[in-house]
Parts: sequence; C-alpha cells; structure tokens
Amino acid sequence: MPSKVETEKWKRQLVENAEKEILKLTDSEKFKSYLDTVAKFHRYSQRNIDLIYSQNPSASQVAGFKKWQNDFKRSVNKGEKGIRIAAPIIKKLTPEDQKRLDTTEEKAIVGYRYIPVFDISQTSGEPVLSAKDFVKENLADHQNVTSLYNAFKDYLNQQTDLKVSEVPLATLNGAKGYFQPSTNEIVIGGDEPDNALKLKTLYHEYAHSQLHGLKSAFKDRPRAYQETQAEAVAYVAMQNIGVDTSNYSLGYVATWAKDTAVIHSALSEIQQVSNKVIELSDGLTKQLGLQEAQKEPEHDLKMLAAQSLNKSYQSLQQQIQQATSPQQKSELKNKLNDVHQKISKRTQKQLQAFAEQNPEIKQPESELDQSLKR
Repeated sequence: MPSKVETEKWKRQLVENAEKEILKLTDSEKFKSYLDTVAKFHRYSQRNIDLIYSQNPSASQVAGFKKWQNDFKRSVNKGEKGIRIAAPIIKKLTPEDQKRLDTTEEKAIVGYRYIPVFDISQTSGEPVLSAKDFVKENLADHQNVTSLYNAFKDYLNQQTDLKVSEVPLATLNGAKGYFQPSTNEIVIGGDEPDNALKLKTLYHEYAHSQLHGLKSAFKDRPRAYQETQAEAVAYVAMQNIGVDTSNYSLGYVATWAKDTAVIHSALSEIQQVSNKVIELSDGLTKQLGLQEAQKEPEHDLKMLAAQSLNKSYQSLQQQIQQATSPQQKSELKNKLNDVHQKISKRTQKQLQAFAEQNPEIKQPESELDQSLKR
C-alpha cells in the first residue's frame, strides 16, 4: 500500500505529464490529435480531457471496468492498463461545515481521486454504436452537408443576434469568409464549390464571433492566436459530425504554445465554444433526420440490408427531383415505389417479430381503432 506522500506525488506526476503532453502541441498533426480527443470527450472537464490525451491520444470512448461489463456487455482485455481520470469526492456537510463554508448545500466536493477507465480499444465484446457513425454516413452525401450548412446559417440568422450573408468568392480577396465584429456579421463565399469547406468556414467564423467579438473577454488575443482558435473549433465541429477535414491545415500553434498557463487558457476557450457548436450541430442533424439510421445497428447483417434500402430510397427521391423528362421521372417513381414496398414489408416483419418476442406488452388495439374512427 503506497503512503500518502507517494500517492500525492503520483497524482502530481499524472497532471504534470498531461501538461507536458499539451505543451508538445507545436505541430499541426499533434494538435489535430488533441482536438480529436476534445471532439470525442466534449462532456469531460478540461482536466480530464488533458489526462485522457496525455495517456492515450487515440482514445475514442472510455468507461470504468464495471460499466463496460454492465452497460455495454464488453470486458476489459487481460493486462490492459487503465487511463486515470479525476473523479470528485463528495462529502455530506455537517451544520458546522455549512457554516464554515458559508453554504446551505447539503453536499460539497472536498477533493478528487484518480480512478481508472479504459478505452473501447482495450475491451472486447458486443459492438458499441455511436450516433456519430450514422451522422457521418449520412453527411458523406454533399446534399446533406449543404442542408446542415443552410440549417446552421438559418439558425444563426433567426435565433441569434448574428447576421450571416453570402457574397461571391471573387470579392473576398482570396478568403473563404470573414467575421466583422463592428456589425456582428459573418460573410461567407456563397459560390464555394466544396460544400464541406463552406460548412467548415461557417464554423470557423462563428468561433470568431463567440471568442473574438466586441463583447468577448478574448477579443484582444493576437491575430495568430485568434486564427488558430477559430480553426481549432471548426476542426472539432467537423470531426464531431464525421466529415474529414484533413486536407485543411490547422497550421502551427507554436506562437502561443510555449507557456503552460497560456495554452491551458487557450484550449479551455476552444473547448467552451466547441461544446456549444457540437450541441447546436447535434440538434440540427436530428431536426434534419440525419441521425435516424441510429435505429439500425451496423453490426446486424439484416440491418445493413435495411440501410441499403433506405439509401436507395433517399437517392431515388433526389433523382426524381433532378429529373428533367416526364418519362425519366415516371421510371424513377416506379423504382421508388418498389423500394417503398420492400421497406414497408421489412418494417411489418420487424413489428411482428417484436410482438412475438415481447408477448407481455399489451397492444392497445381498441384504443387505436377508436382514434382512427374519429
């Protein structure tokens, strides 16, 4: 059993190692790797993101030993070393504690302990599905990327005090877009042919508006610092929805990655805005129906066939809209009807199978019949 002094030393070493790893982020590839971690663990504290990254930069999903077993039906592989993260120690306060701390709360965090968690790559068992996998598949279609761009732009125009407009790229002197703090306006090159780059540019300029607007606490950051932060948020946002942006360089962060306090402050600011963008994007992709495929697990071969049918249906719908001749439209509609019938039959079989497997669930047939008659 290690002594208290040894335990405290080990804890300090864990945090110091995390800081050392963060301070190594002076080239774009390492910074991308760090931002990948931010995108995957955006609900973790800054401290735990740093700890996860320093110990396993490629980690994608972490959980405790028992959680993997009980919640995911997976087992940690023999010999795997845990990733240590900070967990709060919560204490029930006595009346004396409440008076001393000047609080009426019944419980309070009195410290932290470092507990082991394991990445999914360290486990074996049943597949673990993520909504992002399905969003990525849907957003591989440029039409869907355009839909998300338009939805995000409309949201900013209608639900915030920002104004987003488009102008020809030729008028932007080589830029893809810009944010104007004095008017709180985002301007995007509307004729940009690369839809993914166009969406990324909107994320980039939105990050500027949140981090470097007139009322922002960070508005006086150096130009290179601001650009790196905005690009980092855009990279995290695109990674979150599964769109590859590896062709768009983040550039070096060495201009501000030399001081521990500065880089932690900068990364904390990036994380705050990234969280906001991720939440917005997740909400919009759900509204657009880009996460519906989550209902069909990829590891099930029957479900893979179902996904193929759904893709065919969506593709045929788009082809009908783009068709120019009546004959072509008619042929496509016939194909669409065939696919629709297959999807309908598949759904009926699934419902019947579910009912047979769950006989304890009573079907409200009479109520349904009455509601239909009304």
